[in-house]
Amino acid sequence: MFGRRSILDLLSCGQYKCDVPLVVEESCTVEDAAQIIIGAGMQHMVTGFMVSRRGSYAGVADGRDLLSIITRQKQAELYYLAHYDALTGIPNRALLSDRLEHACRDADRKGRLVALLFIDVDRFKQINDSLGHSAGDEVLRRIVARLKASARQVDTVARLAGDEFVILMEDLTDPAQVALVARRIIASMQEPIDMLGHVLVATVSIGSVVYPRDDAGVGALLSKADAAMYEAKAVGRNGFRSYSPEMRTYNPASMSLENELRQGIERDELLLHFQPQVALAGGAVLGVEALVRWCHPERGLIPPLQFIPVAEESGLIVALGEWVVRNALAQLRAWRDQGLPSLPVSVNISALQFRQRGFSGFLAEQLAEHRIQPGLLELELTESVLMKNVDAVLQTLTEIKALGVRLAIDDFGTGFSSLSYLRRFPIDRLKIDQSFVRDIDSTPVNESIARAIVALADSLALEIVAEGIETASEVEVLKRIKCVQGQGFLFSKPLDAERFSTWLLNRARSEIVMA
Repeated sequence: MFGRRSILDLLSCGQYKCDVPLVVEESCTVEDAAQIIIGAGMQHMVTGFMVSRRGSYAGVADGRDLLSIITRQKQAELYYLAHYDALTGIPNRALLSDRLEHACRDADRKGRLVALLFIDVDRFKQINDSLGHSAGDEVLRRIVARLKASARQVDTVARLAGDEFVILMEDLTDPAQVALVARRIIASMQEPIDMLGHVLVATVSIGSVVYPRDDAGVGALLSKADAAMYEAKAVGRNGFRSYSPEMRTYNPASMSLENELRQGIERDELLLHFQPQVALAGGAVLGVEALVRWCHPERGLIPPLQFIPVAEESGLIVALGEWVVRNALAQLRAWRDQGLPSLPVSVNISALQFRQRGFSGFLAEQLAEHRIQPGLLELELTESVLMKNVDAVLQTLTEIKALGVRLAIDDFGTGFSSLSYLRRFPIDRLKIDQSFVRDIDSTPVNESIARAIVALADSLALEIVAEGIETASEVEVLKRIKCVQGQGFLFSKPLDAERFSTWLLNRARSEIVMA
């Protein structure tokens, strides 16, 4: 076989003569061919070369033909690099844009529709944080395989960047075809991914837009599909939303919100909303979760899904998290001073905040300053926080438990679940992610996952609470599988402090009347 090294070595040894046919491997580069021609004699530009393909005879070409072939191959390689994603092998943003413009022009001629499905992997950052970027890359490749299997054969599955994908559907006659593909994708993601001894359920949020129904301008389609995707995330992830005119079309990932958020924290533009956690049997209020909101002076109320990623990327999540802890405890004290019952409050803690030196000391200071019993504070951590630098994590968790503060695992089942850390770490409670609770009464795989989590919690003597409950039928299924606590819109949407205290008093009065 005549590869690059063998040809150049032979030439340097003088084994090729001008009157001997020169054999060149088809896959050699332009640079190699030039060196061969110079080393073996320029007459080969005219007399020609024998061309081999993986060691076998492929034909004869003169120098100009050979350089032309090699140039075309190089151009093909450059085209591929410019238009296809290196990790997954599917079209990239540039090729998607070209195909989208062509599809819309074709739709105009035929009177057809074009649709975009904007797909974002839920909590993909947790995967990278848990097992590293190599594992994350493999998860993306498996997700792409499921996207391609769910799409139609004529659809284009493209990767924009990171964990964002788009499916271009062209030549449509009915917008309902879009929802069918979206539902297939969501269903395909319910199959767990087994990797490195851990089990992951990688859900996705999907937004769609239809041309020309939602916009006759090609340029706005992607941003509108993106807005619909964020709407799907805002209502609990693992779902699908079609674009509607009231959706805001700016993408927080592409905006410079960092300076505004920093000023927002300094100017006290943040506020807390509270959502009750109740006993599924009887409805007694057992606790409350504190959820941060940002009241922007110009843009109005900005949901967490749009500014928390900015806070995490910029490091502002530490200051933001400290604000939440401080104000949640202050509100507990205010409610107690008003004569309201002392409810435990749950606060989400980011990985960066948790890893700050002196974090447990900060908690102790805040508990003392607001005169709150430590057992009334619960910190919610994601699985990714616990999977990295286990010894340091265990030390911090031990310090926190020594204060008397409770610990919970939030969004359980969406990360790399492992029995080992649950046995080792001093965890008090697991929270079933809302993506497994939604439609649990009609989705057998969701019931199976929730049942397994409840059984796991019971075997380890952990409390369990289900998030995102919206219907009475979901409650009945959760009660049947022995889940005793829950929260969600069925009981109350998140309320500001004043409205929550009113809700709590009204609920207490109604319970007295019913008794």
